[in-house]
Amino acid sequence: MNKSACIDVQELNVKRGKNLVLDQLSFQLEAGKIIGLLGPSGSGKSTLLRSIVGNQIITSGTVTVLGLPSCSKALRHKVGYMTQAASVYDDLTVTQNVAYFAKILGLPDEEVNRVIQGTDLSEQASSLVIDLSGGQRNRVSLAIALLGSPEIVILDEPTVGLDPVLRADLWGLFARLAATGLCLVVSSHVMDEAMRCDQILLLREGKILAQLTPYELMERTGATDPETAFLKLIDTGASNSHDNATSAPDSAPRHRASSDGSK
Repeated sequence: MNKSACIDVQELNVKRGKNLVLDQLSFQLEAGKIIGLLGPSGSGKSTLLRSIVGNQIITSGTVTVLGLPSCSKALRHKVGYMTQAASVYDDLTVTQNVAYFAKILGLPDEEVNRVIQGTDLSEQASSLVIDLSGGQRNRVSLAIALLGSPEIVILDEPTVGLDPVLRADLWGLFARLAATGLCLVVSSHVMDEAMRCDQILLLREGKILAQLTPYELMERTGATDPETAFLKLIDTGASNSHDNATSAPDSAPRHRASSDGSK
């Protein structure tokens, strides 16, 4: 394992029933960066994030976070997790929501003010969550994920449904958080958000197409926008798979699918 890596995933497989959701994933992520996990809906992004957090039963492989297995209790205060569905109560104020989760975690009152200020919610602190905009609601969820000063923050589709201005505001906040040394893993199916990341993991059908920087993505594909670049990578992968299949001699052995659907 690279000593600077805070997340190390090796040969990760996850099945749901007979379906292989994640297929032999291996990668490492470093601290102080925004890592974009990008891919279409159904590509396995949420399953991968749950595997990193330790909430997902894995079939095989390893997920090591800060030198420990991802399911370790010692990571409870070191990894923050913002789920796709907002984990907030509409009938409570911002402060009451954050204070509730801080109490569950056994954290002091000062933590509540720290994360509210850190997510630019001071003016909304006494407002009911139901009265907030979509972007502000997401900031409340983010504030909760930041309780306890975690070293890694996992954000599952934090900008979904937001207009471009609110999305830009949130990404500005992510950049400030990464500058403090946090590792932020942010999933999205909006490809233009790739350009706001330090590094990108492109996921499709449970497999990693590429791990690279936004600059490398555009340079490798020669595309003018990230969505076209992603489609070009898909086409390249499909072409390579076809070439490998057609180049195999007729006498080459074929692996038959097992009864559980795996290859």
